[in-house]
Amino acid sequence: TDYRQFAGQADGVVIVTPAPGHFALCREFLEAGKDVFVEKPLTLLPAESKQLAELADQTGRILQVGHIFRFDPASRWLREAVREGKFGRVNILRGHFGGFKRPRNDSGVMFADGIHFVDLFNYILDATPRSVLAIQHDFMGRGMEDASLVSLEYETAAGRTWGLVENDYFYPGKFREVIVAGEKCSAVCDYNAAQYKIKVHENRHAREGNDFKAVEGAVSQIECAPEEPLLAELRAFVKSAQTREKPLADGWAGHEAVRVVDAALQSARSGQRVELK
Repeated sequence: TDYRQFAGQADGVVIVTPAPGHFALCREFLEAGKDVFVEKPLTLLPAESKQLAELADQTGRILQVGHIFRFDPASRWLREAVREGKFGRVNILRGHFGGFKRPRNDSGVMFADGIHFVDLFNYILDATPRSVLAIQHDFMGRGMEDASLVSLEYETAAGRTWGLVENDYFYPGKFREVIVAGEKCSAVCDYNAAQYKIKVHENRHAREGNDFKAVEGAVSQIECAPEEPLLAELRAFVKSAQTREKPLADGWAGHEAVRVVDAALQSARSGQRVELK
């Protein structure tokens, strides 16, 4: 079927194609005056993702990117807890998105999986990294990385936060875990869990003379209302199309995530930290 035969009748478009085709399709439909939901990554190149975000602004169209973790109630809880100062300064954000599965053939593991937690960290901290350092391997010899460890340096009003994103196709099991380690307490969020995803540990370090002691406090379980993130993000796209409200995961959020992943790929090739301006 040729979509051009009926695209004119559509109010909005959902693009779920291999990543290399996202840029041309998004541009085509935005220029045609359509609202667009596109699966992540927005594009594979920062220059192209920026062009699409600018085009959506210029045309007044909705451009939403499939950064699904933004739509999980657990993510909203973590973001609000950080904003309210529950953790104090966030020292470390660590995410492991991996497990044994079939690798995608249109991109490496960072664009396939790692971009999820890059965007999630941006969302939780309401910031983008200042620099990126990455180590990546191509164990299967496909010409693209299948294991990746990325270090992100964030600077916020509360101080400096170190982000770590680990991805792979090899470990037995399925890992969708984020740890928020703060100066006042820490939280472990297991996105695989159906409802009770977050455990908060009231752990902190206390100065004792010239030393520090580790004070382990209570552990509490956070109950988040059960919600299907995929359904939530699609409903949000329809609502944005109706109200013209800016999407939670708009084109600029998509662009920032692409920019960070591209910097990680550059860093892995050069062996050097890449500064983001």
